[in-house]
Amino acid sequence: MALISYPHRLADHVARDPDHPALTIDTAGGRAGDTTAGQHTSTRAELEALANRTARALVARGVGPDDLVTIALPNSAEFVATTIACWKLGAVPQPVSARLPPRELEAIIELAAPRVVVDNPLDVDGLDDGPLPDAVSNPYKAMTSGGSTGRPKLILANQASLIDADAAPLLGMRIDGTHLMPGPLYHNGPFIWTMTALLAGNHVVLMGKFDAERTLQLIDRFHPDSMYLVPTMMARISKLPARVREHFDVSSLKVVWHLAAPCPPWLKEEWINWLGAETIWELYGGTEAQAATIITGVEWMAHKGSVGKVNVDQFKVLRPDGTEAEPGEVGEVFMRPSDDENLRTYHYIGAEARRIEGGWESLGDMGSLDADGYLYLSDRQTDMILAGGANIYPAEIEAALDEHPRVRSCAVIGLPDDDLGNLVHAIVQTDDGTAIDLDDLRAHLSERLVRYKIPRTFEFTDDALRDDAGKLRRSALRADRLKPADGSEREE
Repeated sequence: MALISYPHRLADHVARDPDHPALTIDTAGGRAGDTTAGQHTSTRAELEALANRTARALVARGVGPDDLVTIALPNSAEFVATTIACWKLGAVPQPVSARLPPRELEAIIELAAPRVVVDNPLDVDGLDDGPLPDAVSNPYKAMTSGGSTGRPKLILANQASLIDADAAPLLGMRIDGTHLMPGPLYHNGPFIWTMTALLAGNHVVLMGKFDAERTLQLIDRFHPDSMYLVPTMMARISKLPARVREHFDVSSLKVVWHLAAPCPPWLKEEWINWLGAETIWELYGGTEAQAATIITGVEWMAHKGSVGKVNVDQFKVLRPDGTEAEPGEVGEVFMRPSDDENLRTYHYIGAEARRIEGGWESLGDMGSLDADGYLYLSDRQTDMILAGGANIYPAEIEAALDEHPRVRSCAVIGLPDDDLGNLVHAIVQTDDGTAIDLDDLRAHLSERLVRYKIPRTFEFTDDALRDDAGKLRRSALRADRLKPADGSEREE
């Protein structure tokens, strides 16, 4: 094993072929026939120079080893260069959405205490673009997640920015390949896949905003061999007219990963039939990376609905009383990296892990194991809503709604949606049960919440939503709204 730093690995790629494309940013809006508008490509040498200048701009702002740097930029060359610049200084990149409302960003900044917040591209004109001394960041990333109370938490990886120079690339990528990334880099999956691709010398084609047809255009133009998706993206591509899908050449794809949310079996099978079972790969795990499962399309066809076969030393399913569930019995999924309780793959800032004896931890997922050790997920134990691959916590939205002067109480639940998996639905109690003007209510929420957390639908009532102890039964509220008018149960 020959461990070298991430900056060292990237510099080696530059030395080997400086003019090889490293990063293309695509910000065009998905118009048929428009294949080049809104695109900018940086070579390896150009990206390295930008990262070096950015590192010196960070140094001028006081950034040094172990400092957190909050990166609140959209998908862009500047985002990637700022991340690499952090590694060049031994600092820790801490990505957040560029569209966070001020209050939410302030809460994260208070928690992270970063040395610098980069919410606009740094002015790097005239700065030295020459190499810097080698450095290692530990941890190499600090991702942001919401807690069950709606308060943010940071998940710091207990891993340094080191890579085995002799090992094959991870995630099925190939050296000097091409990777298409339609997702936002402030999410853990897109961040890891993009940086893994760059470390493998890949040309990364990074979309500014997902668009189904534009994604196919980019595959046809750049011929990526790997791609990252979430099920919502898969569904939107799948719903394009057949004549549109068939117009583009997607034969270059060798590995298509999907993760971040459950994929409906019908949708997954449709993609397997389209691209081939050997092309479709799924990963299940958390940003905490205690353990993970991986399943190929070929294996999935023999175990439909599964997220993969578990390592029994790293996964188990428990009943509420702590005993192990029988095959096929739904319980809470627990994970651990090893049987050494002192080995941790991450640590939190702003939260405590749900941990039991033996080093076992839960992310709140419910599921079952079959007799062959394949894991099938059921639902979240908590009331978290998964919408379009994003984790949304009702308590945060309810707190924002409660600030409106006409809201007496409220409950936020997820309802099934063919596109997003779930949509956010708000039940709002007012004194007289009459509706609040929706433009006013959405304006109120937009000052407090990022856009994807704002409920898609609202209903108004004068019925009490909480019991005398102030408790909500969101599961019951959701079940009531899934019943047809005749009172029978509706299948999801």
